[in-house]
Amino acid sequence: MFMTDQMSRLRPVFAWAALGVLVAAGAAQSAAALREAEPISPDAKTAQQMFADAPDGVDPIVTGPVSAAFKQRQKAADCDSAVWPNVPAVCYPD
Repeated sequence: MFMTDQMSRLRPVFAWAALGVLVAAGAAQSAAALREAEPISPDAKTAQQMFADAPDGVDPIVTGPVSAAFKQRQKAADCDSAVWPNVPAVCYPD
């Protein structure tokens, strides 16, 4: 009976410890993805150069599935606030 009481008191401790491990693993994975994001080169082609036949602009909105690395590149290039014609080429999928 004594062993059962100890286990019931330790069960929440084990649950919180497991949750902590999962959160730490997720944070480590996110940090690794951020480090792997490619730096934006200053001499990269602009969207205006890439889409010269679209004088009114092309929105960098992706409607299909994309990789986590692509989403990180978009976030690093601040694509959400980019305004035509100053949209970095990294905002568009390859």
